[in-house]
Amino acid sequence: MNKKEKNQIIEELTAQLNETKNFYLADTSTLTGVKVNNLRRICFDKKVEMRVVKNTLLHKALEKSVHAHALEPVYGTLVGNTALMFGEQPSDPARIIKEFRIANSRPILKAAFVEESVYIGDDQLEALSSLKTKNELIADIIALLQSPAKNVIGALQSGGNKLSGIVKTLENREEK
Repeated sequence: MNKKEKNQIIEELTAQLNETKNFYLADTSTLTGVKVNNLRRICFDKKVEMRVVKNTLLHKALEKSVHAHALEPVYGTLVGNTALMFGEQPSDPARIIKEFRIANSRPILKAAFVEESVYIGDDQLEALSSLKTKNELIADIIALLQSPAKNVIGALQSGGNKLSGIVKTLENREEK
């Protein structure tokens, strides 16, 4: 690969890093070609882009990105095989890694950049995979907002039934 091709790849990676709010770096070493293809297929099905990149080119792209200062801790993880995963939802790549590791020892999470926060190390995988999507958070908020209203309506309805029962009882007493 000549210098022009390398610079083109760096520019592409920089543009992609600038456009996204979420990306993951994973170690896919020791995975066979068939397993890597299976992982790519799962990523494709879940709308997560995965590409294997050279660490030196990725390092230069990270330095040129708009998030360069925040990404400094990531530079130390650029060792060995590195797969770069871009997902629209912040938890999708983590869920894919976690799911794939049920049957395989890899990929191992090296680092993640999610909504301007940096996560380093495989021990962060559980927390990242449990992040809720925007739609899940909206649904939770709506459920929380509806709960007090439902309680008030339920109390009013049951109170109305109790009140009518008391009135009927009093009515029956007066007739006797």
